[in-house]
Amino acid sequence: MKIAVVNGTMRSGSTRYITQMFLDELGGDVTEFWLPRDFSKPCLGCFSCFENGEETCPHADDVEKILCALDEADLVILQSPVYVLGMSGQLKCFLDHTGFRFMVHRPNPEMYRKTGLVVSTAGGAGTRAANKAMKACLTGICIPRVYRYGVNVFAMDWEQVAERKKRKIKRQVRALSRRVQRRVRSGKVGSFSQKLMFYLMRSVQKKNDYLPKDREYWIGQGWLGKERPWKS
Repeated sequence: MKIAVVNGTMRSGSTRYITQMFLDELGGDVTEFWLPRDFSKPCLGCFSCFENGEETCPHADDVEKILCALDEADLVILQSPVYVLGMSGQLKCFLDHTGFRFMVHRPNPEMYRKTGLVVSTAGGAGTRAANKAMKACLTGICIPRVYRYGVNVFAMDWEQVAERKKRKIKRQVRALSRRVQRRVRSGKVGSFSQKLMFYLMRSVQKKNDYLPKDREYWIGQGWLGKERPWKS
């Protein structure tokens, strides 16, 4: 199993510790990125990726390094501690650069074969919102099954977490890791809801006269004809 991890901060606190627990349970070949060290540039909102191609993004080289790792992985993991009831700003900066890969634009068909996992922790509240946003981004780039793990640790770092809670977390991580492994090994491609969304986006592309780059991509993939991304 190939795993790509995007760490939402450089901090090695509870979120990172739990992410490592998942990696230990899952095994496999792991490629990791740490933000903001490996990516720190906010999207400029220039629309160049949509209108002219992703290679024209001012930050294209840095974005491509991470996206290539995601393309090669079987499992994509996003992790972030909760910052002000959401994911970290640096992780959002990176995810803002993936918009051109959303289904309505130019999705990579390889994503239909992947599995996702998002992980967050909070001293108090906010894991649900952070995980929901991270999952939405992975779903947006067409990963059909995204698992979520969030826990309120009520501590500043892992050493301060109560032993009883640590044991519970370890049991939960072990159980969820098995589910993730089964999904990856199953080789399932796409999902019903994802395929339904594809046909909705296909109807949009048939009438698309405002973003020719997207329409050209869909035509090139054969998706306006008989080809489908989950069959390629």
